[in-house]
Amino acid sequence: MRCSKCSAPAVTFIRYNGSHLCQGHFLEYVEKRVKREVRSQLQINGEVHIGVGASGGKDSQAALYLLHRILGCRQGVRITAITVDEGIEGYRQETIPKVRELCSSLGLDHVVTSFEDVTKMSLDSMVGRTGEKEACTYCGVFRRRCLNLAAKELGVNVLALGHNLDDMAQSILMNFTRGDVERLARLGPHERVQPGLVPRMQPVRSIPEKETYLYALLTGLPFSDAECPYAVHALRNEYRDIVDSMEHRHPGTRHSILGSFDRLRPLMREGFPQASLSTCGCGEPTLNERCMACEMLLKLGK
Repeated sequence: MRCSKCSAPAVTFIRYNGSHLCQGHFLEYVEKRVKREVRSQLQINGEVHIGVGASGGKDSQAALYLLHRILGCRQGVRITAITVDEGIEGYRQETIPKVRELCSSLGLDHVVTSFEDVTKMSLDSMVGRTGEKEACTYCGVFRRRCLNLAAKELGVNVLALGHNLDDMAQSILMNFTRGDVERLARLGPHERVQPGLVPRMQPVRSIPEKETYLYALLTGLPFSDAECPYAVHALRNEYRDIVDSMEHRHPGTRHSILGSFDRLRPLMREGFPQASLSTCGCGEPTLNERCMACEMLLKLGK
């Protein structure tokens, strides 16, 4: 097959719009959409310090590389990669070097924080007390805490996450089917700053997972294919199957889910305005008397 835009051999077929793209036009296609997301999510007035949650996987590596490519030459813009080591035996040892390698090639700072630093426990230790089926719940809460604490310590203005289009469609569907509209309204990207919380942006939110993978391959980015050993128990897997099945039968479903969410966001923000946060005993903001991380540590006997 030949590229729909030129006579070069195509490297991919985009089912949801029917186009074949060569390597050059595919890279341009991805970068154009990410630039649009960055423009809509990030307002640069003066100096800006962007923290990028970098796990070493294809999505976060692509997000880190693209942000550097788009904003790295801008005066007053600083980018720092932040990696959270959850404490999973044999997992992060493979992924952290990939982030370090990319940061070294781009000339970016790289900071590693860990569950051990923040909670005095690894995720493996937590799972030993709660069971593997609880791993993703605990991991999500403490990863958010680690990222927020590290970002505040570094003086980061905005924290970029590598959530791709598949991730976004799954998260929207999960919250909707659970009837958790309030949580749905709080999904990033964040337009308002809550005291004590570093706002999130999602530069690759409109890029399907297969396209971030191909982009990483074609640009030669170092990344790890390692999968978290606890991921098999994640509820998200069911929603991934649903979204994948719908996308296979009806190309463009993921974009439609995200587009509908974006159109409804103003109404959800109006119906569920940001609540006033109090301060937990640990110093982090919370909706309740005690934050979720401290609640979980209490259950763990910490």
